[in-house]
Amino acid sequence: MKLSNKKINEYFAGRVVRKDLTNRIKGNASVPTYVLEYLLGQYCATDDEQTIEEGVEMVKDIIFKHFVHREEAQIIKSTIKENGSHRIIDKVSVKLNDKLDRYEASFANLGLKKIPIVTNFIKAYPKLLSEGVWSITTMGYTPAEGKDSSPWIIENLKPIQISFVDLQEYKEIRKEFSKEEWIELIMQSLGLNPEEYTNRSRLLQVARLIPFVENNYNLIELGPKGTGKSHVYSEFSPHGILISGGEVSKAKLFVNNTTGEIGLVGYWDVVTLDEFAGRSKKSDRGLVDILKNYMANKSFSRGTHVMQADASMVMIGNTEHTVPHMLKHTDLFDVLPREYYDTAFLDRVHAYLPGWETKKLRNEMFTSDFGFIVDYLAEILKELRKEDYTKAYLAHFDLSSTITTRDKTSIEKTFSGLVKIIYPHGEYTKEEAKELLDFAVESRKRVKDQLRKMDETFNDEKVDFEYTTKDGKLYQIETLEVMEYGDPKLNILPSSRRAQSSDTKERQSEPVQYLEGFSITVRDNQTNISYKELFGEYLVGATQYVVKDPYVRLHYQIRNFAELCRLIASLKPVDQEIKIHLVTSNTEEYLEATQQALSELADSLSDLGIELSFEFNDTQHDRCIEMDNGWKIILGRGLDIWQKTTGRYDIAEIYQEKRLCREFDVTVVNV
Repeated sequence: MKLSNKKINEYFAGRVVRKDLTNRIKGNASVPTYVLEYLLGQYCATDDEQTIEEGVEMVKDIIFKHFVHREEAQIIKSTIKENGSHRIIDKVSVKLNDKLDRYEASFANLGLKKIPIVTNFIKAYPKLLSEGVWSITTMGYTPAEGKDSSPWIIENLKPIQISFVDLQEYKEIRKEFSKEEWIELIMQSLGLNPEEYTNRSRLLQVARLIPFVENNYNLIELGPKGTGKSHVYSEFSPHGILISGGEVSKAKLFVNNTTGEIGLVGYWDVVTLDEFAGRSKKSDRGLVDILKNYMANKSFSRGTHVMQADASMVMIGNTEHTVPHMLKHTDLFDVLPREYYDTAFLDRVHAYLPGWETKKLRNEMFTSDFGFIVDYLAEILKELRKEDYTKAYLAHFDLSSTITTRDKTSIEKTFSGLVKIIYPHGEYTKEEAKELLDFAVESRKRVKDQLRKMDETFNDEKVDFEYTTKDGKLYQIETLEVMEYGDPKLNILPSSRRAQSSDTKERQSEPVQYLEGFSITVRDNQTNISYKELFGEYLVGATQYVVKDPYVRLHYQIRNFAELCRLIASLKPVDQEIKIHLVTSNTEEYLEATQQALSELADSLSDLGIELSFEFNDTQHDRCIEMDNGWKIILGRGLDIWQKTTGRYDIAEIYQEKRLCREFDVTVVNV
């Protein structure tokens, strides 16, 4: 059941906002989301439509009157001069002028620089000394005399962020939501429509928040353009900063040896290097070495002094090739600049998110429901950085003893971060813990597999990415892309269907009776899956098929059934006559249309020697294919194993292997 806006507002009144309002107001203004939602949270934190509309108009008016557009900077300056003072919304950064012994502020859009600012503001908001903070500032103007004096006066300054959150209250309220509801709320807080995402896809989106809750967490995400990789890091939190990978330097990131000023890692919780990919990009080798040490030890040196910081490092970039191409010919890091294509550096990465699994953003993927004001959630996540769940998995599981210390640390930090985001109250079941541990192990294995391909010395240590339950049950983890395509360089075959033996080629020509039963789980977002690949061989030799699936009524469900019929037709001898009987259920709303569609399908199949019949049985709940050749195919989700495609002209409409799967089980037994 979908999470209701009423429930969200009931428990988090004043701390949530309707997410479509941000886009309504933003327009062409280059103002971060958290700035707008800070204002929306003050005027639109309700589900009353009239109050929302009044609040939207109020926020629009504030943005219109006070937000500084660069092209209108001179008008704003004139307003301040003529009125004596004026309140503005702009990004403010501060530097120490040691010659004049004073702090001086610069305004990004207004264009003012070297404006004296009192020390009290610096003490209260030290982040002003880094790349700048969006603030509501009251600017005054008084004609000044003297060479070093300025007519501009900063009368008041307040960063645009929530000043206090009650973490314990947040945890208590979390208990009132199910896991599914809570993840929906987090997704909506990111501005996304959870109904457009599978469970795994939701987890991938949520994982982007781990750097905000874990100190010194190193994350990389590479994938196609247009999937929203940078959004979370650019506009979600005032505690994170996004900079171009080509613009970073040792002085900017760590410390300026000339001035002694600490860099970005000293002021921000998350530092994200955007546009990180690009083989031809030039990078400072010295910077890579400092990064390498910082990512491993949380420290960096300035001369003889060693300094520490808690900032997490995130690297995001666009891939240039398909995943199968990279797996076969290079590796999943092949797009990185040469200086960063370094196994010692990449070994410090705790998790690699598969950006190719994330769908490109479309209008329907954004939500119009309520979610947390991003600044509120950002402050909660900052508070959660103080907590530690890295060893919590040990209550249920034990990692393989072959897993190295660095691998284990990576897995534990990813697990801890996901617990803080999804189960901040610390209450979850063994199965829920397993879901997070599986994801954490896979995210680190993706890194380690590529290192093995890049440097043969990593193959000297045998690492089994697996774990056992306290009662001894073993779970082995594989990355989804390797399950789909295999990895020729690592001599791993695809495992997209049943666990195959090494004599697959020989078995293809053998009689049906030599096949073996199997049981597999296909995962969320898995591709390269078709009915033929899954169980095509087991359909051969039958003359009667009974297909049981309670949901064959909507267009795509009937399409799925028609595709199964086509497969059966392609496997039978031309001169053989067979029967297919469908047992399904229906409702009055779809009954007539379904009967017509199935009747048309039956007519078209008759020319192929196939007699199709169907019945509607409201008590039918089984999902299977029963055949007179001795095999029974049990389908956990029935025939509806794929996510919906993007439209009529999506190749996936006619190409099963290109569709994204939902998670489901398939079991084939000999009856």
